[in-house]
Amino acid sequence: MTTPGRDASTAAWPFRAVLIANRGEIALRILRTVERLGLEAIVVHHAVDAATPAVRAARRTVEITGRTPVTAYLDGAQIIAAAKQSGAGAIHPGYGFLSENAGFARDVAAAGLIFVGPRPEAIELMGDKVRARAFVARHGFPVAPSAIEDDDPATFVERARTVAFPLLIKPSAGGGGKGMRIVRDPADLAEEIVRARSEGQRYFGDGRLYVERYLENPRHIEVQVLGDSHGTVVHLHERECSVQRRFQKIIEETPSPALSAELRTRICETAAGIARAAGYRNAGTVEFIYGDGDFHFLEMNTRLQVEHPVTEMVTGMDLVEQQLRVAAGEPLGFAQADVAPAGHAIECRLYAESPVRGFMPTTGRVLMVRHGGGPGARLDPGIAEGQAITTAFDPMLAKLIVHGKDREEARQRMLAELKSFVLLGCETNLRFLRRLVAHPAFRDGDVHTGFIDAHPEIAAEPIPQATLDRMLAVAALSVRPVRDAADAVPRPHGEMGGWRN
Repeated sequence: MTTPGRDASTAAWPFRAVLIANRGEIALRILRTVERLGLEAIVVHHAVDAATPAVRAARRTVEITGRTPVTAYLDGAQIIAAAKQSGAGAIHPGYGFLSENAGFARDVAAAGLIFVGPRPEAIELMGDKVRARAFVARHGFPVAPSAIEDDDPATFVERARTVAFPLLIKPSAGGGGKGMRIVRDPADLAEEIVRARSEGQRYFGDGRLYVERYLENPRHIEVQVLGDSHGTVVHLHERECSVQRRFQKIIEETPSPALSAELRTRICETAAGIARAAGYRNAGTVEFIYGDGDFHFLEMNTRLQVEHPVTEMVTGMDLVEQQLRVAAGEPLGFAQADVAPAGHAIECRLYAESPVRGFMPTTGRVLMVRHGGGPGARLDPGIAEGQAITTAFDPMLAKLIVHGKDREEARQRMLAELKSFVLLGCETNLRFLRRLVAHPAFRDGDVHTGFIDAHPEIAAEPIPQATLDRMLAVAALSVRPVRDAADAVPRPHGEMGGWRN
């Protein structure tokens, strides 16, 4: 995937090597594009990741250390030192870790390197949920009713009560569902605010909060935007990300089955307008809550998203390439009218977790990985055979992406890929995903953020009646009184002795 009219091999890059400051599937994803463009990819890694696909595939790697594996990837100074030592001219942060850290972006520039992402000022403005909401509202874009703690901390609880219940408490610097709490009973509000503040401080080092009206079972719609340093901003259409567990996405698709052509135009142009107002540069995602025929701004992610492959599948565009070109100072090589999505794409996230036990993370060693690789299918792997899966990181192991001429063909192709995919050595959500994609409600596009809770039967695989009967028989016979009764010889046969006819 590349932009038509551009020759990757003759580009005048201001850097010849890119340090990839991430791990797992996104590190391998970035590496493939960097090398396709004729640049050198250098991958940093903690020792626990030495056997991962990205590290195995890289021609050059730099080991980083930390008190824990996560702290190693959060050590900006060590990563910048690795870039300078290895001769890299740019740093791509992927997503998570330091990708939305404005201080890190500034430090990268101060070291004479290029940060492959938005300007630090944009990260501070749009990456901070409280500032972003105020900015979006000030520019006349739709924002859900809310109360912001920073406006007057002393009256925050009282102002929150006026928003109307149920409420959703969110940390200003949050992400991945951490620190978010739904409050239905006004009596619980003060206590839940204390808990949310504590979680925000623990996960993000920032305990600031805001609350907004919680919509029951809305859809989560996001729009991919892309801006260059010459003032051009375009959108690459929307993605539906409504199927979630614990506020974290499981399945993403494009286009959304819920939007009419008119509404699609409105929501995508709103996202592009927000990005233009912010003077946004590089790749970003503007997220909305949609329900009852209307939508409201939720937040902006100032980075590449996990689900970016579905956009790539329908547009034929490599978003990592676009990020690198924008970071190199190039103008976008296309206009809004040139973006013409074709077909339908669906992505499933493969997690090391147990759906039947509340999606608790699982561990193990990967014994076998097999991917069907049927028509229109793509696998972005973060694991390899022999690799140990621990709880040190997010439990996502890989992403399965498919493309079809329409939604039903894409759904059928995804179901075939899920049925043929094999991962041994660790419990995963693979069977859960199969049941989900096959579910009649998903087939009909009837999804929302409460979809998993509304269909608890998806989490637990049904047991055939014959198997259940055998299990009950074995369980009964394992009980001593039942076994003794089964073995006992009833009267009068027990009193007949050895007599035979």
